Amino acid sequence: MSDLSLPSALSPPDARWWGPGLAAAGLAVTGLSVTVLANGNGWTQAAALAAGLAAAYLGLNATGRALSGDSFDLMFWLCAGWLVALVGAAVAAPVLPLGEHQDIVATIGDPGMAVPDLSTSHPLGTNNFGLDLLSRVVHGARSSLVVSLGAVAIGMAVGGTIGIVAGYLRRGADAAVGVLTNALLAVPPLILLIALGTVLEPTLRNIAVALSLLAIPGMIRMARASTLAFARREFVVAAEAMGASRWRIMTRELLPNVVLPLASYGMVMVSVLIVAEASLSFLGLGVQPPAPSWGNMIAEGEENDAFAQHPHIVLVPGVTLFLTVFAFNLIGEKARKRWDPRQAKL
Repeated sequence: MSDLSLPSALSPPDARWWGPGLAAAGLAVTGLSVTVLANGNGWTQAAALAAGLAAAYLGLNATGRALSGDSFDLMFWLCAGWLVALVGAAVAAPVLPLGEHQDIVATIGDPGMAVPDLSTSHPLGTNNFGLDLLSRVVHGARSSLVVSLGAVAIGMAVGGTIGIVAGYLRRGADAAVGVLTNALLAVPPLILLIALGTVLEPTLRNIAVALSLLAIPGMIRMARASTLAFARREFVVAAEAMGASRWRIMTRELLPNVVLPLASYGMVMVSVLIVAEASLSFLGLGVQPPAPSWGNMIAEGEENDAFAQHPHIVLVPGVTLFLTVFAFNLIGEKARKRWDPRQAKL
C-alpha cells in the first residue's frame, strides 16, 4: 500500500507555532491602534483596530484548536472571560483605584474633562460633567447585574414553582396557569415597565420586582415543559409506585432535574432584562442620575449635542452593554443545548 502522506516540506505548518505569533501580532496592532493612532485619522484607527482584533482572534482560535481539538470554541471562552472580568470588577468596584463616578462637585475644574485619550488619567475619558467613564461603567455594571440577576432569581423561584405544579398536576391547575401566563404575555413588555416605573419608586429592589414580571411567564413555560418531559421517566414512575406523595415527587424527583434547564434559560433571560433595565434608565424611569447605569449613561449623549462632539460618551456604555448581552446570550444558548431536554431531541 503506497504512502500518500505529504512530504514534510509540503505539509501545512503547525498552528501551535504560527498561531501564537499571529495572535501576538494582532494584539500589538490593536495596542498601537488605541495609543499611537488615537489622535490620527479615525478611519485609519478603525481599520487598524479591526485588523488587529481579527488577527488576534484567528491566531488564538488556531492555537486552541491545535491544542484541544476541533471542539475548542474560542468565542465561548472569550464571552466567559468577559463576564468573569465584568462581575469581578463590579464586586471589587469600591476598592479599585477608579476615578470619581458620581460626585459632580469633585470633578469641577478637571482638565481631562471629556477627553477620550488613553494617555490621560481617564483611560476611557469622562462624560459631560467630568465623571470618569471607566468608573461609571464598572459601577453601572453593579446596578445592571443586581437588577437583572435579582429579577431572574425571582422569576425562577415563582415561575419555576408554578410551572412544576402545572406540569405535574395537569388538568385544572394547568388550565388556570395557562390563562395566567397568556394574560401576562399579552401585555406589551415596554408598556408594562413604563406603567410600573411611573408608579413605583425607582430603587434597585423595585426595578428588580418590576422586571421579574417579564421573566415569570417564560420561566413558567420552561418549567412546565421540562416537567412534562421528566414526569413519565422511570424514576418518577418508580416513586409513584412506591407511594411517594405529590409534594415529595415534585421537590425530590422533578425539581433537581428541572432546575438545570431553568437556570440555562435564566442566563438568556438575564441578557433580556439587562436591556430592559437600560431602556428604563434611558427613559428616566430606572436608576436616577448621577448614580450610574448603562442606560442613563447612553442618555447623557443626548445632552447639548454631546454625541456629535464626544461620541465616546455613548460608545463606551453602548459597547459594554452589547458585549455583556452577547456574552450572556451565547453562554445561555450553549447551556440550553446541553441541559434542556427539548433541545436534546433536536
